Amino acid sequence: MLFSCAVPSFRNSIVQFFRAPLGLIAALKREFEGVVFYHRNYIQNRRLRNENDLLKNKLNESRELFQENKRLRQLLGIKKNYPYKVIAAAVIGRDPSNWSSVVIIDKGKNNGVKPGYVAVSFLGLAGKVVETGNSAAKVMLVNDPNFAVSAQIQRTRQEGAVFGGLGGVLTMKYLTKTSDVKSGDVVVTSGLSESYPKGLLIGSVVESGEELSGLSRFAVIKPAVEPSNIEEILIIIP
Repeated sequence: MLFSCAVPSFRNSIVQFFRAPLGLIAALKREFEGVVFYHRNYIQNRRLRNENDLLKNKLNESRELFQENKRLRQLLGIKKNYPYKVIAAAVIGRDPSNWSSVVIIDKGKNNGVKPGYVAVSFLGLAGKVVETGNSAAKVMLVNDPNFAVSAQIQRTRQEGAVFGGLGGVLTMKYLTKTSDVKSGDVVVTSGLSESYPKGLLIGSVVESGEELSGLSRFAVIKPAVEPSNIEEILIIIP
């Protein structure tokens, strides 16, 4: 009877004796497994992030190719429909100056491009060639302060001159004091400026007003072509 009572007591003593080491081993095991799982999850997450970045890059490249193909199709369509001989060119550089708006294209003298030739996009008038090299040329865009072209209000046929401006808008000057100019009126080239064909879209009237002299009116024009977005253009060969 004494022995039977001693056995549970002895068993409890053994359990108590091994409980702390076993608990420590279990804790160490959990820590070890945690480190292993953390490392494995870290490697997997890094791999997934790399794959995700790669897919994003491929998606961006596909979007860029789609947009480029779209623009080239539009340019090709215009090239076929234009009653003039034109040369397609890509923008390969920009003038870093804050006082001018000039782009460099990948066509030059070797391609028949000369200073004074007109540049257009599928949206309308883009600018004119001001300097040429053998395989490249500089194009002054419509928003350059030195840009000017004879123009007319399409609706009323009233004539004036459009000047560039770095503020993102153009100004049409020398309109008569009685000129009928309304917001939304379309402005096109009049054909009176050398090399500029008649009817090229320049932009639309945003607002109009009277000059300080009181002798004429002016109109603020939003250009049809956003100069900062130009990537490909057509050069009209007279």
